[in-house]
Amino acid sequence: MQQARGRWQSLYDSPEWRRLRAEHLRAHPCCTFCLELGFDVRATVVDHVRPHRGDRRLFLDRTNLQSLCKLCHDSVKQRMEHGQMVGCSLDGMPLDPRHHWNRHS
Repeated sequence: MQQARGRWQSLYDSPEWRRLRAEHLRAHPCCTFCLELGFDVRATVVDHVRPHRGDRRLFLDRTNLQSLCKLCHDSVKQRMEHGQMVGCSLDGMPLDPRHHWNRHS
């Protein structure tokens, strides 16, 4: 997670963020994505729904936060932010047309 923060490290190190993060995880202890799938998985990451890109107001906006487990944050959320469709059809094929299984040789 350290690498992902990079240039906005000072925001993540601020007392306001540390307090907000702890409050958010207490109020929302389960991963939002896992809950949608019917799984009760403990969240360890407080994610910004809309990327803050250094905007302090958006960074500290409580309505812009969601709880995620590390796996969902590092996989599903990253693919979503890069414009990839996540999930599969009823026959098990990936929904993302750019997925290598959907390439026709």
